[in-house]
Amino acid sequence: MPMSKVVFSVLCSAIVWLSGCGGQWQAQATSAEEQAAEQKAAEPATKPAPPTPIAVQKAQLGDENTWDPEWDKMIEKALPADLLSPKLERQVRDLCPRFKQMSEVDRRAFWAYFFQALAGAEAGLEPTTNVRHSDPEVAVPDPVTHRIARQEGLLQLAYMDSQRYGCDFDWDSDKALPEHDPEKTILQPKNNLECGIEILDDQLTVQHKTVLSKSSYWVTLRPGTTSFRIFVKQLANLPAECGPSRFRRRNSPGAAPEPASDAKSQSQESGATGTGTSGSAAAH
Repeated sequence: MPMSKVVFSVLCSAIVWLSGCGGQWQAQATSAEEQAAEQKAAEPATKPAPPTPIAVQKAQLGDENTWDPEWDKMIEKALPADLLSPKLERQVRDLCPRFKQMSEVDRRAFWAYFFQALAGAEAGLEPTTNVRHSDPEVAVPDPVTHRIARQEGLLQLAYMDSQRYGCDFDWDSDKALPEHDPEKTILQPKNNLECGIEILDDQLTVQHKTVLSKSSYWVTLRPGTTSFRIFVKQLANLPAECGPSRFRRRNSPGAAPEPASDAKSQSQESGATGTGTSGSAAAH
């Protein structure tokens, strides 16, 4: 075969091979794009929750250690179907009378606001807050750390909750870190908030209690306590879609919210912040 034909044949083969590879690469890229699109489509629709009074106050004071709106999305995406069911109307009626009639997007936003309010009352919205109480009901040994339990993070939880509720807390990794280190697994907002969702899900759908219960995990959710009064202050800006809750402030359009008190310091002074241990004991 003449040299020119050999060269031409080799070039044709190379072009065909490259075209094939190019097609393969294009197919892989298209497949990756399709997977990303499918994953995005599978994610639930979310909407921002209103800021709580303490978050508004912190913004007015220029305090950057406050609620991150990304945590709303984090909560809304982590909610199990049980907490979004219209069948929970009875359990949440006091806070959100129209829960059954609301869209799923609005129910997600309600829960995002609820956990923001809870974090405001429990920890002043500060993720690295921790408290050790002297109250005998709370000052019990933590079976995970083998120390007197501390209540830690946005929702004031304990390492023992990793055993009770499957929370993603790793004491073996955390014990060598400084007390308020944001890298501690229990202090990371995602871990702490998702654990709180598990605890609330158990309270409402397993124990069939109302969200405001005298045997709630959190003393903050027990009517009649000092901590509950602090929590109520953070309910003033409940989403309008919830309807006429007795806890929601009826502001005129454009009215400025009242300044929130320092929920964290009040909770600590009352000795009732984040009493997960006592709540669990009462529940069981």
